[in-house]
Amino acid sequence: QVQLVESGGGLVQPGGSLRLSCAASGITLRAYVMGWYRQAPGQQRELVATITSGGSTTYADSVKGRFTVSRDNAKNTVHLQMNSLKPEDTAVYYCNAHLRVLSTNNDYWGQGTQVTVSL
Repeated sequence: QVQLVESGGGLVQPGGSLRLSCAASGITLRAYVMGWYRQAPGQQRELVATITSGGSTTYADSVKGRFTVSRDNAKNTVHLQMNSLKPEDTAVYYCNAHLRVLSTNNDYWGQGTQVTVSL
């Protein structure tokens, strides 16, 4: 059974930092493209950052220079370091593991972790 479990969310003041983690069981994350998504109330889920199996990263424009995605293959874990947080970063953050095999997309999601940026 595949499980992705996010942790590290919480309440933080504007300008603060949080580090999210996504730990996997049942799959080896090394082979997957890992993504962090977020969904604010009343809004669609949006892609925040990705990291490939080779370590290449992409970021949404809104988080460039503030967020950093990384992976620890030895621990089967992916992290999202979030600095200089803004109220508009408030959302539920989800990790995603994606692997395309031939013509089949394999996607796994975590349950999400709440991030609230507020005074």
